[in-house]
Amino acid sequence: MFTGIITDVGEVVAVKDEGSARHLTVACAYPAETIPLGASICHMGVCLTVTSLKSGSNHTLITVDASGETLARTTIGAWQAGTKINLERSLRIGDELGGHIVTGHVDGVAEIVSREDKDGTAWFVFRAPRELAKFIAEKGSVGLDGTSLTVNGVKDDTFTVTLIPHTLSVTTWGGAKVGDRVNLEVDMMARYSARLAEAKAEGY
Repeated sequence: MFTGIITDVGEVVAVKDEGSARHLTVACAYPAETIPLGASICHMGVCLTVTSLKSGSNHTLITVDASGETLARTTIGAWQAGTKINLERSLRIGDELGGHIVTGHVDGVAEIVSREDKDGTAWFVFRAPRELAKFIAEKGSVGLDGTSLTVNGVKDDTFTVTLIPHTLSVTTWGGAKVGDRVNLEVDMMARYSARLAEAKAEGY
């Protein structure tokens, strides 16, 4: 589990495809001695397992694997050496829940359709896949590239969010632009509520 509060911006340093899977090496600022093998780290909203790591002079290199299913549902297939990515360590009992409950299981990919900046703040409009738009509600929460954000408004399959200067400066969002595709995780409660309603209507 995660909170959607980004704690580091890492960088992809190597990508290797093997069959339907993709192996990625990511440089991060987390101390190597604090990361056990098998640890879960959220990469741009995607929960990935650390399979190896080593300490560098001023960074830690971690290796993670993405399956074919993960590549099909996320933006990982477009990542290259040099790609900056939002990172978050998994939630521990007793940690502050500053965002909302995020599983790291991305539902699909949304697209930035507009960005307006004023006084350091950015207003974004996103287009969600039609099958996911029903899960997004005004004043609800969404995970976008691993960041916990509040929905300002919804219209058809588009929705708006506002990012404050701090978020823009400590995440990859400062460089986000129209046309970019982002990993979308809808609110877990909305997802299960909708499924329960569907099951009831189907007679289960």
